[in-house]
Amino acid sequence: MIKRFEFHSPLATEQFAQTLSLWAKPGSVIALSGELGSGKSTFARAFIRALSKHDEIFDIPSPSFSLVQLYDTTRIAVAHIDLYRLSTASEAEELGLAELLTTHVMLIEWPDRLGHAMTDNMLSLHFSGMGQNRVVALEARGNWIDALNRNQTIEEFLTETHWDKATRTFLEGDASSRRYETLRLNEKRQILMDMPLRPDGPPVKDGKPYSAIAHLAEGLASVVTVNKQLSSQGYSAPLIEAYDINQGLAIIEDLGGLVFGRMMQNGFDMNEPLRTAIALLADMSSKTWPTTISAYDVDAQLIEADLLASWFWPYVHGKEAKLELRQSFEKVWRNILPLAVSETPYWVMRDFHSPNLIWLPEREGIKRVGLIDTQDAVLGHPAYDLASLLQDARVDIDFTWADQLYQYYIELRQHDAKFDAQQFSTAYAIHGAQRATKILGIFARLAKRDGKPGYLKHMPRVSRYLVRNLSHPALGELQDWFKENMPEALSVGFA
Repeated sequence: MIKRFEFHSPLATEQFAQTLSLWAKPGSVIALSGELGSGKSTFARAFIRALSKHDEIFDIPSPSFSLVQLYDTTRIAVAHIDLYRLSTASEAEELGLAELLTTHVMLIEWPDRLGHAMTDNMLSLHFSGMGQNRVVALEARGNWIDALNRNQTIEEFLTETHWDKATRTFLEGDASSRRYETLRLNEKRQILMDMPLRPDGPPVKDGKPYSAIAHLAEGLASVVTVNKQLSSQGYSAPLIEAYDINQGLAIIEDLGGLVFGRMMQNGFDMNEPLRTAIALLADMSSKTWPTTISAYDVDAQLIEADLLASWFWPYVHGKEAKLELRQSFEKVWRNILPLAVSETPYWVMRDFHSPNLIWLPEREGIKRVGLIDTQDAVLGHPAYDLASLLQDARVDIDFTWADQLYQYYIELRQHDAKFDAQQFSTAYAIHGAQRATKILGIFARLAKRDGKPGYLKHMPRVSRYLVRNLSHPALGELQDWFKENMPEALSVGFA
């Protein structure tokens, strides 16, 4: 991909850098060439500043003398490199750039001193011009081609809305292919949801990919369907202002930054927010829900539980789990999962936990809990979402406090003639154990396959949940299986 841009002010160059920063990833390189004073430093400073967290202001010196300037507190670690004073490629090799490439996005001025391309994921920018005017010749390779094509699709989508002049800043990406940006226009803010249609993965069972068996959302249509239904039921799911299902793009309501998980980590008093979230779950159990979404059937729960054998076992043992072990694991689950089936189909969010709940104190009642990441909703047992909330994989909820909150849910539902507290207790333990099992596998996969070892720090917490759930009398057979075949999953100290 080759393009040419003309900028008529330093601000235009800075805005170009900010746009490219939206697509920065560790392992990608931006090579900056051009004569002294042609705008390379203006671009580099704007690019690094755009990666700062919470609009943090910090000094960005030129690396002319240090050669390598590192920024490790930005959203993505950055290595700003100036090779002007080097005369041979061997001198560049001594800087350890290959090692930095595994963890940083790299801005390299005078890249011709390298003597070779460091990666296939290279964006080359050649600056020229005088005074206020700059010409940038762009050549993209590897992942940068996909990123720039996607960026163009987003810009074309925005031109059909009144957000075409908005300032775009990266908000977050999650463990999937979804991305989010904040759109700012004067005093208004909205969220751009970037959710391209997910291609099917390889078949894993009966000729079907994992996503189909687990009933994971394939694209934006699920978000639109679920959010509209939640809003019609009186819940605070983000309103959708505009969307293009084919392109996987939507402009949705910005519910603010009071995310439950962040509040917990920052020491907020979470009693009222959590009790309100529980009241919301109890209210959801009183509704009649359409049966147009997928059921959280045994096959879906089994394929999720199998993530333990597929990823956690190899992570611990350095080899694949034997077929006999996986078959015995599935057999035990098939014996206990029927005990956690709800006769009445309820909508289950499946990820009703602290990263996906937003506190809205200006609203009233249960509308004070905002619901995001709703697209994987299924028909299932309400105990699953309560387990998701009170057995949060990323933050600690003291067991005594969790028990008090659990009892609060029971009290809210005790006048429901359809509610059986004993059956609910069994379902809560089973779904809690299944969820903990799945998450241990997911965290191992994120560390091993996706190069995200930060999730490993949460494993001891998830192990504690698993141990606690397995102590329920209905799970005795599963507890015995873990003790005999995979005691590492029960080790509280495992990390």
